[in-house]
Amino acid sequence: MDIQERLTAFAMLGAGWVLWLLVALSVVGLAVGIERLRFFWMTRCDVEELRTALEKGITGKAREALMAKLASNASAEASVLLAGITGLTHGVASAEQSMAAAIRLARLRMSRSLTYLGTVGNNAPFVGLLGTVIGIVRAFSELERSQGQVTSGLMAEVGEALVATAVGILVALPAVALFNYFQRVVKERITQAQALADTLLAMAKETTPGEDS
Repeated sequence: MDIQERLTAFAMLGAGWVLWLLVALSVVGLAVGIERLRFFWMTRCDVEELRTALEKGITGKAREALMAKLASNASAEASVLLAGITGLTHGVASAEQSMAAAIRLARLRMSRSLTYLGTVGNNAPFVGLLGTVIGIVRAFSELERSQGQVTSGLMAEVGEALVATAVGILVALPAVALFNYFQRVVKERITQAQALADTLLAMAKETTPGEDS
C-alpha cells in the first residue's frame, strides 16, 4: 500500500475525530479564559490609591505603611513597587534594576497560557478545513459508489464537510477575542506598573540627589 492509499484510507475514517478535537480545543480554551479572568480579577488594584500612598513618602513611617499596603496587594503594580522600595536600601540603581526584573516577572505571570489561546485562534480554522477536506474525499467516494447519483449519503458527507469548517471558525473567534483582550490587559497593567516605578525613582532621586541612577 503506497502513501496515497494510506492517506485515502485515513480520510475514509471520517471527520468525526476532527470535530471532537475542535470541541476539546474549545473546552480547554474556555478553561484558560476563565482561569485568566479570575487571575486578573483577583490581582486588580486601584492605581490612583497606590499613587496616593506612594506620594505620602518613602521614608520613615510613611515607608513602613506603604510597604505593608503593598505586601497585602497581589497586583503586578504593587509587586513592582515593593521590589523598588526594598531595593532602595541598596541605592537608587538597585531599586531600578529590582523593578525592571519585577516587571519582567509580572509580564510572564500575566501572559501565562495566552500562547495557547493565540495558537487555537490562529489554527482552529485550519483544523476545521482539514475536516472539510476529509469530508469532501468521502463525498467523492460516495459519489463514485452511487455512480454519479445524488444520494442522502452524499449529502450527509457534504454536510459534515461544511460543519467542520464552521466549527473551526466558531472555535477560533472566542479564542482570538480572549487573546486580544488579555493582551490589552497585560499591556495596560505593565504600563501602570512602569509609571509607578518611574514615580518611585523620581522620588528616590529627590531624596538622594547626589546618587547617580
